[in-house]
Amino acid sequence: MINFDNIRAEFPILSRQIYNKPLVYLDNAATTQKPRCVIDAEALVYQTINSNIHRGVHHLSNLCTEAYENARKTIARFIHAPHDHEVLLTRGTTESINLVAYSFAHSFMQAGDEVIVSQLEHHSNIVPWQLMEQTRGIVLKVIPITNEGELDLSLLPALITPKTKLISVAHVSNALGTINPVKDIIHLAHARNIAVMIDGAQAIQHITVDVQDLDCDFYAFSGHKLYGPTGIGVLYGKEKYLNQMIPYQGGGEMIQNVSFTKTTFNELPYKFEAGTPNYAGAIALAAAIDFIENIGMKNLEEKEHQLLDYAHQQLALIPGLRFIGTAKNKSGVVSFLVDNIHPYDMGMMLDKMGIAVRTGHHCAQPVMDRLGIPGTVRASFAFYNTNNEIDLLKAGILKVKQLFA
Repeated sequence: MINFDNIRAEFPILSRQIYNKPLVYLDNAATTQKPRCVIDAEALVYQTINSNIHRGVHHLSNLCTEAYENARKTIARFIHAPHDHEVLLTRGTTESINLVAYSFAHSFMQAGDEVIVSQLEHHSNIVPWQLMEQTRGIVLKVIPITNEGELDLSLLPALITPKTKLISVAHVSNALGTINPVKDIIHLAHARNIAVMIDGAQAIQHITVDVQDLDCDFYAFSGHKLYGPTGIGVLYGKEKYLNQMIPYQGGGEMIQNVSFTKTTFNELPYKFEAGTPNYAGAIALAAAIDFIENIGMKNLEEKEHQLLDYAHQQLALIPGLRFIGTAKNKSGVVSFLVDNIHPYDMGMMLDKMGIAVRTGHHCAQPVMDRLGIPGTVRASFAFYNTNNEIDLLKAGILKVKQLFA
C-alpha cells in the first residue's frame, strides 16, 4: 500500500505557507513541484562532476558525459523507446515541436502540402506550423471539437488529402484535460502513409506512455511537467525520419566536420543537440523518473483519478459552477466558471486564501473561442494533492461567491 502522505513530505515547497495559510498547489498543469531527490541531483552535478560533456578527455568530463548518456537511457526506458539515439534532449516541449515543424517541413514538405492539428491544441502546437505556413507555404488544417471538448474525429477523414504529410495533436488537452484517442489517429494516419506528432506535455505525468505501442513518429514532453527541472525536454522520433531531417540548429557537437566549403553532420542523436546541453537538467530529470518509477505509474494514475473524481463530485455541489470540458475520458484537470465572476477575479481571491490555480485561456485561445468564453479557472492535480485540498478549494470558491453576492 502506497503511503502518499509520506511521498508528499518529499516535496519541500508543499509545506510552506502563502499569506499565512497552508499552500494548496493546484497548478500542476503549468508545472509540477520537485521532490528532494531531484533538487539534490541537480545540485550534486554542480558540486561533484560539473564539466562540459562529450568534448573533454579529462576525468570530470567523462563522468558528466556518462551521467548524461545514462539519463538518456533512463528516459528511453521510461517511454519504451526502441533505441536510445531516437531520444533527443531539448529545452522543453515547445522546442521539441518547433524542431519537428522546422526540420520536417524543410525535409519532407513542399508549398501546398498539409499539416493537420486540432482545435484543442496549446499555442506551442499551432504557432510553429503557422510559421511554416508563412515561410514554406504549407497549409494548416484543423480538427474541430465538440461542445464537450472532445475531438470530432468523424470529420478527420475528410480533412486528409494526398497532400497531407503530418498530423500533430495533443495527447491530453492542457485547458480541458481531455484525453485524445491518439492511437486511433495514428492508425488512421499510418494507413495513408502520414506521419504523426504527439504533444505529450500534459500526458507524460499522468499516463503510462509507450511510444512503441502508440507507434507515433514523434512524441514531445517537458521535464518540468514530470517533477523534473525546467529547461529540459524530450523529443522522441523514429530514426527513419530523424536521419533524413535537416538539423534545427547549427553549432558545436552536432557536426562531424566543418570547413568553409562543406559541413557534415553528426550521427543521431547529436545531430539535433547543438551547443552545450542542459546536462544537469537531464541528469535531474532521470532522478525524477526514478522517483516516479519507484512509486509506480499505475499507483499514480489511480491516485490522480480518485482526486479528479472527488473534485468533480465536490465542485458539482456549488450552485452556479459550470464545468468547461466534459469529455468522457479526462486526466488531471478541472476547468470551470462560477456565475458571472471573471476567472481572474476568482483566481486572485483564491490566491489570498493560499490556493494556487491558473486562470485565463491557458495558451489555448482557439479552445476558448470555440466554446465562446474568455477563459476558465483551472485546477490541475498531481498525486501529492489531497482530498482535503479539494475541500479547501470548494470552501474558497463558496467564499468568493458570497463576497460577490
